[in-house]
Parts: sequence; structure tokens; C-alpha cells
Amino acid sequence: MDGHPPEPTARAIQNGLVGVGTVLVFDGKGGVGRQGPGGDQPMVPSRGFKLISGNPKSPEFAAWLKSDLGDFNAGLLTTPSTRTRCTVLEDKALVVLRVARPGAEPEDIGRQLLTLWIERGRVIIASELNIIDFLGVSKWEASHHAPLSPADLIARLALRAADRLEPLVERLAERLDEIEEKLLSENGAKSRSRLAHLRRTLISFRRLIWPQRDVLNTLEIEDLSFFTAKDRLRLREASGRTGRIGEELAALSERAVLVHEQLADARAEQMNHTMLILAAVTAVFMPLTLLTGVLGMNVAGIPFSESAHAFWGVCVMLLLLALVIVGWMRRRRWL
Repeated sequence: MDGHPPEPTARAIQNGLVGVGTVLVFDGKGGVGRQGPGGDQPMVPSRGFKLISGNPKSPEFAAWLKSDLGDFNAGLLTTPSTRTRCTVLEDKALVVLRVARPGAEPEDIGRQLLTLWIERGRVIIASELNIIDFLGVSKWEASHHAPLSPADLIARLALRAADRLEPLVERLAERLDEIEEKLLSENGAKSRSRLAHLRRTLISFRRLIWPQRDVLNTLEIEDLSFFTAKDRLRLREASGRTGRIGEELAALSERAVLVHEQLADARAEQMNHTMLILAAVTAVFMPLTLLTGVLGMNVAGIPFSESAHAFWGVCVMLLLLALVIVGWMRRRRWL
């Protein structure tokens, strides 16, 4: 033990746990290059920009942000936030996006935050996400199809976020289909429970999607001098993609409401059928009860009170009376 702190691992450096994390330089023509942590400041082409990403929980990254952006702006990037938003400060913008964790289930999408600082020629991302893997930088390096501008980068981040949500939305739609198929089965109570859980999940998804779309719309219409018409078009496309997912969620919510109404109607119909049977039984036995009550009075003069076969005769008469009442109710289509 020599008292020196251990050297950080390669994965810690890649995830932005040390220093400023990862620095990517975009040439504005589709090319991208990586700059290792702790290296010299990279040269950015005139048409290009650079991306600096780091973990907001890293003390080194937080210290670098304070030295470069000032305490106030650094605090905006490193302070945890639960609300998606877009804030414009002079000719710069602060954007907070939320992304579903990889492999998340629809019940718990496990939102991860992406806090971005956008200015002319530079984008800073403070997030616990592995930005290299999330963006697919390796594919950009091989295909020479990297973002051309900061706005293009933001649009692709939003599209990546939508890519993670689409399979989850499809899974929710499949669950709703299963509930509809079992609507008239014997598992009505179980279907109601599953439907209520599904509706809560849809509400959670909508809270994630609609603010994200509004952020992209706001960023598109803001008067940032380094945004071109093509940049705004890219942001509009990303906003439209996010909006379409929101519309799918809205359609699923409407379907869920209709299925809930169908379940309620089926339950009400079952209750009505049960009440009809009970009412029919009451209607059949009421005159029989009246007749037996009259014959059971303890007074003189009851007909056939001395007859040995009177009991069975009365039983047959009651049975015939019950059959007559049931036949009459069936002709009236009450049964």
C-alpha cells in the first residue's frame, strides 16, 4: 500500500465516472472521432461540433462543469430533475429528456435522465447512461453517418428514446388484445384487475411521452442562431415520431376505456340475469306460499282437513299451479 488511489478502470472512464468522460468530435460531414479522457482539447472543424458527456455523480465531472460553465449552469446540469423541460438561456439551451432503461418492463420503465447543454459548436450531456452505446457511435464511425449538427444530435437522441419505447407499447397492445379475447370468459374478475393495471401503465407512459414531444417542439421554434432550417426539420421529425407514439398510447387508452365499459356491461348483464331469475322464482312461489298459508290456518272449516289423501292432492295442485305460472311467464318472454 503506497497511499495512492487506485487507477480507474477502463469501464469507469468509458461511463464518464472520471474527468469529463467521453469527448466526441463531429466534423459536420458525417464523420466522428473520439477523444480520450484527460487528453488535449480537440480541434473542432468550422462546420462541426463536439460532444462532451459525463456522469453527474462524478466529482471530477462536476468540478469541470463549474470551471467551464459557472456554478449556476453547472448546477442546472447536475441537479437531479424529474421533469422533462427545455429552457433557453440567451443563445444556449438546457434540455432534459427521459429515457427508458434497456430491458425494462412496461410496468417499470425505469426512467433515466439525459440533461443536455446546447450551444454553438458544443453539446454537453450529464447522464448516467453510457452515451457511446446509447447512440451507437461505433456504427456512425463505420458508416460515416454521424449527426451533422447539435440539433441533429438531439433529434437522434429523441429517436433512440422512442426506439426503446416502441417495443413496450407493442407489448401493452398485445396485453390489451388478450384481455379483449377473455372478455366473456370465466375470468372476468381477473380481467378487470389486469385491465386496471394496464390503464395505470398507460398513464405512466403518457406522462413520459407527451412532455418529450413538447420539449422537441419548443426547441424547434426557439430562436437559436446556430439552428438552420434543416436542423428544425430534423427536430420536427423527431417530435412527430414521439407524437405518433403518444397517439398510439392515446388510442390504447381509449380502447382500454371501451374494454372497461364492456366489462362493466357484461357484469351488469350478468347481474340483471341473476335478478331476473330471482324475481321469477319469487313470482312462482308467492302464490304457492299464499295458498299453503291459507290452508295451514288453525281454524275450523279448512277443506279436506279430514281426507287421508288431501296432502298429496294439494301438492299436485301446487305443482300444476307453478307450471301454469312458468308457462305464462315464458309466453310473455319474461324467461
